[in-house]
Amino acid sequence: MMYVSRKLRWVALAAVLGLNVPVIANGDGKFVPFKYGNFDTWVTRQIHESAVIGGKTKTLYEIGPNRALKGNNPYTNLGGSPWGTSNVMAKVMGIVKTNNSVYRDNRGSGHCVKMTTHIETCKVLGMMNIKVLAAGSIFLGDMKEPITGTKEGPKALNWGIPFTHRPKALRFDYRVQVPGNKNRIRQNGFSKATTVAGPDYCIAVLYLQRRHEDAAGHITAQRVGTMVVKYGASTNGWVNGATYKIHYGNITHQPFYDAATMGLRSTDYARNSKGQSVIVHETGWASADAVPTHILLQFSSSHGGAYVGTVGNTLWVDNVGLVY
Repeated sequence: MMYVSRKLRWVALAAVLGLNVPVIANGDGKFVPFKYGNFDTWVTRQIHESAVIGGKTKTLYEIGPNRALKGNNPYTNLGGSPWGTSNVMAKVMGIVKTNNSVYRDNRGSGHCVKMTTHIETCKVLGMMNIKVLAAGSIFLGDMKEPITGTKEGPKALNWGIPFTHRPKALRFDYRVQVPGNKNRIRQNGFSKATTVAGPDYCIAVLYLQRRHEDAAGHITAQRVGTMVVKYGASTNGWVNGATYKIHYGNITHQPFYDAATMGLRSTDYARNSKGQSVIVHETGWASADAVPTHILLQFSSSHGGAYVGTVGNTLWVDNVGLVY
């Protein structure tokens, strides 16, 4: 039998997972970066907004190969990128509008990703006057464009990518800047801003799921693994190599369990085999030794869900990967 070195086996694993190589060994496991997880290359999109809202040309940033795109065309992930972003082109009542809350930022000789929470406005005399709170987020999956209304936004997200491995931890570099307000706001474009009790947090969420699709296209899932970390205070510069353990099986009796962020979910949309956007209903906890079918990973500048957060919350992330 031909001998295959341990290093080559890990390189092969990285290729299967669609992750970057090389694989880096250290004292607490093998670090396998996600493809484009160093955020050094980006797709830029030049979108021309409608004349009735000013007719400006806006730059949207997407995570992928170095590529410059022009024109008001729906975006699909390029270069095998597993990353979607909250940057979108919308077309509502025939009006083209963009939202940009994820940016390419400089870090040393390369780049990182910057996510920020802000108010996006769209005002057309006699037609509409919309103000929406938008958090910056990146996630494994993709976004279907154009968005046709604020209610359609969550359905456009395709959460998660196929994944059948059992990593020990998630590792990344991060930096946080938060205003530290006592409460948050909710602003969805249809009413005035309302107060939401409690401070806002930047957040990183990783779920491993074992999904099943029935003949009608409905998707259910069992939760295999969970990792959630929130950041409520500004950091003094970058924190490098932060490593967070992935917990397998039912964690509801663990002292760190937070039902609001770690509990079973039925709010996330995914595209089924028919190309339809459906909610993934988590029906229970898988056994601690179960093998997942999908991985969900999201970084966000706010944690409260759609249209909830604090303006100014900002999260920078770099060098994202899994530890085995």
